[in-house]
Amino acid sequence: MLILLPPSEGKTRPTAGTPLDLDALSFPVLTPVREQLLRALVKLCNGQQKRAAEVLGLGPTQADAIAINAVLTEQPAARADEIYTGVLFSALDLSSLDDASRQRADTSLAIASALFGLLRPADRIPAYRLSGTVTLPRLGTVAGRWRTPLPRVMADAVGDGLLVDLRSGTYTALGKPPAELAERTATMRVLHEHDGRRKVVSHFNKATKGRIVRGLLESGAEPRTIDELQTALADLGWTVERAGSRLDVVVAEVALT
Repeated sequence: MLILLPPSEGKTRPTAGTPLDLDALSFPVLTPVREQLLRALVKLCNGQQKRAAEVLGLGPTQADAIAINAVLTEQPAARADEIYTGVLFSALDLSSLDDASRQRADTSLAIASALFGLLRPADRIPAYRLSGTVTLPRLGTVAGRWRTPLPRVMADAVGDGLLVDLRSGTYTALGKPPAELAERTATMRVLHEHDGRRKVVSHFNKATKGRIVRGLLESGAEPRTIDELQTALADLGWTVERAGSRLDVVVAEVALT
């Protein structure tokens, strides 16, 4: 099973550590695109700050992000699961897992990234600022750079197993699962049901997905089909309904952490 996670805009900047080593990252076939994007991002942020802010969609209070990007190759790196600090990752809380569950996380999770394509939790990266919606000067859209190599990497990584795609729309656009994985690709939606009505709540959606992934890792479940995934989630206590390749997790209480 391969579980694809979105990144988080919020990142923790390491205070110490060796700099980024692209050759040490997982999925080495992605290295050429990583190099292109990294060079373009660093060059942009070493130019006019106003221009860099416009391209990256940053406001006047985010000048520090441009300054960090400008020297990104010199910044200390840390595990990706320590860099990303958004709601999903807080709920997932990989650092508190037991050794067996943590090992499963390192081999079954992959994190989408506008700059790096896909990362394993143990891959060491610096804190950076680049969204999947950005168009870099002379290089074009970030999504356009990833659209060809990512589907093949997904196929190779999942093998004959199940792909669970929990990425947001922005990061799904970097590369959709290839057609041959269609019957083995599950997506997921979290619905809050109250007074007979259901709705998606973004913040709660992310936290719940983090807890769901944590539960799968702790249980040691290895579903190979969407039906088996639905059963595994039900065994963990979730109410799950299937709609084609999508699993709807229906909850009655909203817990934001």
